[in-house]
Amino acid sequence: MSQLVGVKLFVQQFLLAGAARPSEQVKDWRKIMAQPVLTARERQDTGKGAARKLRKEGQIPAVFYGPGLEPQKLAVSYSDFERIVQGTAGENVIISLEVESQGKNAAKSVMLKELQSDPVHERYLHADFYEISMDKEITVNVAIQLKGTPVGVTNGGILENVRREISVSCLPDKLTSTIEVDISEMNIGDALHIEDIQLPEGMTALEEGHLTVAVLAAPAMEKEEEGEEFEEEAAEFETEAAEEPAEE
Repeated sequence: MSQLVGVKLFVQQFLLAGAARPSEQVKDWRKIMAQPVLTARERQDTGKGAARKLRKEGQIPAVFYGPGLEPQKLAVSYSDFERIVQGTAGENVIISLEVESQGKNAAKSVMLKELQSDPVHERYLHADFYEISMDKEITVNVAIQLKGTPVGVTNGGILENVRREISVSCLPDKLTSTIEVDISEMNIGDALHIEDIQLPEGMTALEEGHLTVAVLAAPAMEKEEEGEEFEEEAAEFETEAAEEPAEE
């Protein structure tokens, strides 16, 4: 059975829009997931006071957990954590978390499951790390990146992006930050569905194939003209019906 690695909506929105700092845009999306190393140490102190002290010392309070594991409270370097978020696609990055506990180090493969931040001061406040197994499939949402200028747009059509991500299942080493789809051949009236997307090797879509990803609609003016024409025909039909004598 696949491990479910869900990422909350606010984390997706935050990380997809954040880079070196939460307010900056991600400009360097790496296509294939790397596994950066992040060092953490076990912490015993809890509460708001202990968390504030860690942040003043340039660290972030964090927690590590996974299937069948007791949650473990950690502290990680703010600058090291920020560097990893800056250089990756955010919630889908696989991290090698080296945990120092009781004088021993243990490396764990983890994903960032939840990230709390202070939008006013543009600071990360707390991170949750979820352990994964490299030989078991995981379920994640991957962003869909539409590439190219559709023929229909050149002809005056309007591209409507209906679905910006897709739920997939794959082994961690097959995970990608985005799925690129060439839409340059789309014309007015065309639609792109999940089943039309060629997924990377080893990746399976978990959503129904008929679901729409993007459509290329007719220009708004053309739609209005069609609507007016329909209204005129309907009015003409009603007039003709009113003028016809009633059958006795």
